[in-house]
Order: sequence, then structure tokens, then C-alpha cells
Amino acid sequence: MKIFNLPDLGEGMQEAEIVEWHVKEGDEVRADQPLVSVETDKAIVEVPSPQAGHVEKLFGKPHDVVHVGAPLVGFEGEADADAGTVVGHMPSSHEAVEEPATVAAGRATAGIRATPAVRALAHRLGVDLTLVTPSGPDGLVTAQDVQRVAKLLQEWGPAEPLRGVRRAMASNMALAQREVAAATVMDDADVHAWPPGTDATIRLVRAIVAGCKAAPELNALYDGAAVARRVLKKIDVGIAVDTSDGLFVPVLRDVANRDAADLRRGLDRMRADVVARKIPSEELRGHTITLSNFGTIGARYAAPIVVPPTVAILGAGRIREEVVAVDGRPGVHRVLPLSLTFDHRAVTGGEATRFLNAAIADLQRAD
Repeated sequence: MKIFNLPDLGEGMQEAEIVEWHVKEGDEVRADQPLVSVETDKAIVEVPSPQAGHVEKLFGKPHDVVHVGAPLVGFEGEADADAGTVVGHMPSSHEAVEEPATVAAGRATAGIRATPAVRALAHRLGVDLTLVTPSGPDGLVTAQDVQRVAKLLQEWGPAEPLRGVRRAMASNMALAQREVAAATVMDDADVHAWPPGTDATIRLVRAIVAGCKAAPELNALYDGAAVARRVLKKIDVGIAVDTSDGLFVPVLRDVANRDAADLRRGLDRMRADVVARKIPSEELRGHTITLSNFGTIGARYAAPIVVPPTVAILGAGRIREEVVAVDGRPGVHRVLPLSLTFDHRAVTGGEATRFLNAAIADLQRAD
């Protein structure tokens, strides 16, 4: 059998979820005929057949996650390589084996001490040892520990695998947690001067432009391996869009050179494409700074996550009425809370504060 592995999907993608098979075992296919639709964090794409031939085996079913380079389709014919099989006897042991630290679900886990028998029990019961609190001497995981967790997992029911966009979000957030030296500054903008019908999101985009003029260092990309940053002149703002499928970040390009009406049309079109899951992948990449307008849902302040290689994200909370000092007297004004998270590896606290001050000054203008 000749094996066709999942090819490189570009954009650094390492895995994809099977959405739908377009062929079945026993089919005759032609070269370049679509074999399967797979979903990455960017889009749903079709994988074409690399050859004409007879489909002998399909590896995986809908909703399975397949890694790049893993078997996808087996074609009838001479095997390209021999797949070895391990045959033999595994000796038993009562000695504890400690595995080195690993990374699971985006977090570092300490070494796990357990005997081979306990590890085999955990494997048989489907228990991840990183979830088990050891009760044995010197942090040893016992059979009773594994059985206790297995009982709890049975009571809780099966975990819901994260797929598609949510899986990519989990991966990106874990990457950010590992790499970024995050710091957050917060303040309020008095937006009482805004006329009725003001487009808050577009005003926030304009405020980002003002912030970047005062502190260009926040519109930048950081290379952690080279310990180098690239400060950019063109401002491409990623706008976080919350959907039932997960978080998307379409990109408004060159925002400093577009008027408010053009920005609104562009944002409306991208939101519609996101909801319909028809947004082109190129519109979901390449932003230089991010806006999260979470206040449309609720909440006041946050510590938004900076996803590398960008170095800054501005979060906007819910506009509220608040008593403020007006010419030495109390008055009730509309206030917009702001939270700016930045990567402290590339941005100083002074630069971040200058950015936020300039953004606030722009937001407080009536026009």
C-alpha cells in the first residue's frame, strides 16, 4: 500500500481536523481530485489526490485531528516503506520511574513518579497522569490515585475536544503564556463629548493610530529567538471577533490612511465573512497590533493576551456613567475603561503609557 501523508498546509500549520471525506475506500480517483476537506485555525481547505489510483484505506474519520506528515490515504500499490511492528515481552517492575518535565495542554508539568504497573493502569483506564494528585511517599502516584481519578472522570463524562478555531486559540494562548513578558496598564477615557451615534469601534481604531504616532514602538513585531524587534510604519489592526465557533481576528489594513466610513465598511464585511466562515485566510493574518472591544459584551477592565510576534493589544471595556470632577464640581459623564497589555521584552512602561495617554486624548475629542 502506498501511503499519502497530510501535506504541509502552509502558514506553519502543524495539524488539521478532518471535516468531510469526498471519497471512500474502494473508490477509483484521478490526480488532483479532492480527497478530503480539513479545517485549520485559518480556513477549511480541500486536499487533492497526489495521483490517480484505487483508494485502499482512509486514515481517520470526521472530527479526527491529523498532524502534518501523518498517514491520510492509502493507495493500492507497492508500499513506499515498511512499517515495523514491536513484538516481545515487557518486563514488570515495582520501581518508580520519573519522567522528565513535559508540556501538556500548554502548561509545564513536573516530573511524574509512578511504577510501570501504575502507568499501565492509567493507560488502560484512560487517565492522564498529569491530572492525578499523588498520595504515595515522595510524590509517588499509586494505583488508588489513578482509580480515584478514573471514577471522577466517569462521573463527569467525556471531555469535549477543542477543535478548529478553539483548538488554535488554545495553542496560541499557550504560546503567548510561555513567551510573552506581559504587563498591563489601565486608565479611563471621558467620552461624554461624543455625539449620539458615535461608532465606538472605529473611534478606538483611530485612537490606536494616535497612540502609534506617540509611541511607534507598540506597532511592532518581536523576534524572541533573535532578540530583535521590527517597528512598523503601516498599522494593520487585528479586531478580535467573538463567535460561537471561537475567537477570530480579522485584520483592518492600513488604518491610518482610511476614513471612518471605509473602515466601517471593511469591518462589517469581515464580520459577515467570519460568521459565514468564508473569510479568506489572508485576512486573518499579518496584523501588527490588536483591538479587543470586549465592552460590547460586558466587563470593565482586563489583561488581554498579546499573541507573538505582536507586542501590544488594547482592550476596551463597557462604557458606563460615572461621577467625575468637572471644573471642580461633581458631574456624571460617560467613561470608557481601557486596558493596554504589552510585551515588556520589546516595550517599556513609559512607551506603553505614552501610547495610552495619546489614545485617551484622541478618544476624548468630540469629533
